[in-house]
Amino acid sequence: VQLVESGGGTVHVGDSLRLSCTCTGMSGFVFTQQRVGWDRRAPGKEREMVATNVIGSETWYVGSVKGRFTLSRDDVRNTLYLQMNNLTSEDTALYFCSLGTSWGQGTQVTVSA
Repeated sequence: VQLVESGGGTVHVGDSLRLSCTCTGMSGFVFTQQRVGWDRRAPGKEREMVATNVIGSETWYVGSVKGRFTLSRDDVRNTLYLQMNNLTSEDTALYFCSLGTSWGQGTQVTVSA
């Protein structure tokens, strides 16, 4: 299983970004059965879970991103997304996607004032 994130970059406060995570090396059925999610690690801070979902269940979000971030999944393309709106400097971090126990290498998001 291989996960590759993309879509990170440097933006300004209040901007939006959409992260993508392409998952390969598994069948579409396996993709739909796995817990998926996004974590992040900010400079000098512990890694934290941002959002997670099991198909058929409600998505969980960490409090600081509720109402601003949306996790979605395309079960045809085996791809995860994280739509991030109204970004703040506190969202600056390396973002990782997960599928079951597999993780990607991360994509950097930097939010400047």
